[in-house]
Order: sequence, then structure tokens, then C-alpha cells
Amino acid sequence: MSSIKQTGEKKMMFFSGRAHPELAEEVARHLGVEITPTTLRDFANGEIYARYQESVRGSDAFVIQSHTEPINQWIMEQLIMVDALKRASAKRITVVMPFFGYARQDKKGRGREPITARLMADLFKTAGADRLMSIDLHTSQIQGFFDGPVDHLFAMPVLVNYMKDKIDLANTTVVSPDTGRVRLSERWADTLGTPLAFIHKRRDLDVANQVKVNEVVGKVRGRTCVLIDDMIDTAGTICKAADALYEQGATDVIVAATHAVFSDPAVDRLKNSRVSEVIVTNTLPLPEEKTFDKLTVLSIAPVIARAITEVFSDGSVTSMFEGDC
Repeated sequence: MSSIKQTGEKKMMFFSGRAHPELAEEVARHLGVEITPTTLRDFANGEIYARYQESVRGSDAFVIQSHTEPINQWIMEQLIMVDALKRASAKRITVVMPFFGYARQDKKGRGREPITARLMADLFKTAGADRLMSIDLHTSQIQGFFDGPVDHLFAMPVLVNYMKDKIDLANTTVVSPDTGRVRLSERWADTLGTPLAFIHKRRDLDVANQVKVNEVVGKVRGRTCVLIDDMIDTAGTICKAADALYEQGATDVIVAATHAVFSDPAVDRLKNSRVSEVIVTNTLPLPEEKTFDKLTVLSIAPVIARAITEVFSDGSVTSMFEGDC
């Protein structure tokens, strides 16, 4: 079965690009629908071809693609898939991007810089997207870049449910690795009922991915610290934050993040760090060479599937997180 029909009107169709087929298949299982057969291939010069093998006319189409490396290729593929749906008369097109590519370029830090996150939103709108769905955007303001509904989902309930039974909450502190993650960490602290701490850091604006940790603000001595972030890229921020916590007397450091980007040398840094466990979700594919003993990967598929169901049935996506976020 490659579609779900509602009496008289609606027909859901689910599509996937080639970036993260495992996640797409898991979401499809939770939805109880098959991924619509799609021809996707590359021409010799690198151009991408897309064609749907079934009629999509009048459908409520959901197109999932994780923006992983090579990130520009998979973004372009999803744009082409959206354009094909629009030209094939899909009734409504929802772009599902578990990880929003270029989300960190959400403002101008200095003159003559782009705001590429806004460009991303404009590209998908121009291609034909009616709605966007993403998980743990780097900043909430990105929702305002798209001229249409944006469903901002959260991985926190999945991560919290896993962690609650593993740590002594009475002896735990939630820690933000920088001031930009304080609001996210506050939600964690409120949910777990723990104190909050944060680390003041300064970046070198002329050198990418270089972080200098300054000081820890909050109660961490003799406690288990849970470091919270939306993504781990090269792991420079997280590893330096963990070192700073241990220097201030923390007994254990656990890292929880939604998006495991894991650009080099993230895996080596995390393996050799004093962090006891790294907990992430599967918004991005993790090949075997990017896994290690300390790593725990939780599935985000049930959250995506439920959100898709709520959108398709004109339900409430917000109700999924009331009481959690």
C-alpha cells in the first residue's frame, strides 16, 4: 500500500530522497504506508533526475530528506523532488527535513555575510513547498524565514525518557555549553527538575570551529553534568566544555544532542574525551566508521510519524509537546 485515503477527500503519499533511507523506512512503518516508488539517479555530470512512478495528483505529499554530507547534493535532490510534485499536481507538499541544512547561517555576524538559512527557506517555497517540518532548529527565528506553516519538532522528550532512568536526578545538573543554548537547557532542567549551569565561551571569528572556553557558571562540583546541544559538528565545543566541567569538580559528564553531524575530527575527539556517554538521535545517518562505544543512538522516527499524522488529519502538532517544551 503506497497511499492512505480518507473518505471522499484526502490521500497521503510519502516520499524519500536517497540521503537517509533507513530513517525514511522507519517513519513509513510507523505511518503504516509504503514509500512511493521514485526514480532518482545522477547523470554523468552530477545533475539529478527525479520521476514518480505513481500518480500524485491531488495528494497530500510528504517528502523526507536528511541534509547530511554531501549536503548540497541532498538539498538539491529534495528541491527537485518538490518541483516534480508541484508540476504533477500534488495538492499540498510538506517538506520534512529532520536536520535543516545551513541553519547556523541564520543572521549576519559581520558585514558582507549571507543569511543562508533564509535562502534555504526561499528555495523550498519557490520550488513549491507549502509547509516545512524540522527537528530542533538551531534557532527558533528560522521558522519566520518561510512564508508558510513551519512545524518545529523537538527531540527532548525522546532523549529525556531515555536518560531519566539512567541518572540520579537529585545529583544532576543540566549544563548549556554556551549562552546560545541556555533556553533549551532551561527546558531540560525544568523537565528533569535539576539545577542549571552554563559555560561562557568565546569563538575566534576568523577561524571556523575554534572555541575557547572561559568559565563555568553554576553548581557542578561533585555532580553528574548533562551537556545539552542541538548538534555536534566537530565536537570542539562539547569536549572543551566537558574538560571545563571536570576541572570544576564534576564527577561525570554525559552529552545529549539531537543532530550527530560528526564532521572530522569529532569521532576521535569524543572517543578520547572524558565524556562517559554521548546520546544522539538518528536525524542524520551514521555510518559504521562514525560509531563508537560511548555512542547511543535513539530513534526520532515515531516523533516524525506522529507529526505527519497530525498534519495530514488537521490535528495539533503543538499538542505533541505540551508539558515537555
